[in-house]
Amino acid sequence: MDVTTRHIKYQADCDPSFPAAIKKVPGCEKLDSCIQCGTCSGVCPLSIYMDMTPRRVMNLVRYGFKKEVMASNTIWLCSSCYACTVECPREIKVTDIMYALKQMAIRERAYPRRFAMVVLANEFYKMVRARGRVNEIHLVTRLNLLTNPLKMLGMARLGIELIRRGRFSLRPESVHDPQRIREIMEYPEDGNGKEARTQ
Repeated sequence: MDVTTRHIKYQADCDPSFPAAIKKVPGCEKLDSCIQCGTCSGVCPLSIYMDMTPRRVMNLVRYGFKKEVMASNTIWLCSSCYACTVECPREIKVTDIMYALKQMAIRERAYPRRFAMVVLANEFYKMVRARGRVNEIHLVTRLNLLTNPLKMLGMARLGIELIRRGRFSLRPESVHDPQRIREIMEYPEDGNGKEARTQ
């Protein structure tokens, strides 16, 4: 016999500032126009692996259930294929909302310790900010050292072979003007850059 478990959500559990913060992010303004049709969940190729469907995440965000959304693996499994955004009948940028949720989780450290996706995102950002380019071998090395150092042993032979064949460069490359990249990356959230602020 199948047993159905229901979880009751109370108004007191809501954080009204949560949906407001998400809607301030460019591309997320149409959050409230969601009609809960489920198209986003239907077209998502990874929804079968998610603990909550994208439709459910959208609804929880709208009503301010921040704790539940931040604890979900859905935002981390989003592959940014944009199928949900393309198919949404209300033209909601669901993928942008998932990105906004990821960024909020990273800022607030609302993710498991040594979580590989977050470490990868942070190390990628640092590398691009410093040099304007990503060096794959350095990125993978940093990722494994910070998340699972023992995994490095199993990958050592492959890494050495790739270096030997010239597939990976040990020398990090850099763009001509990395300072310009840093200026672009330091634009404030409202979209106004340094030049706009000095006027």
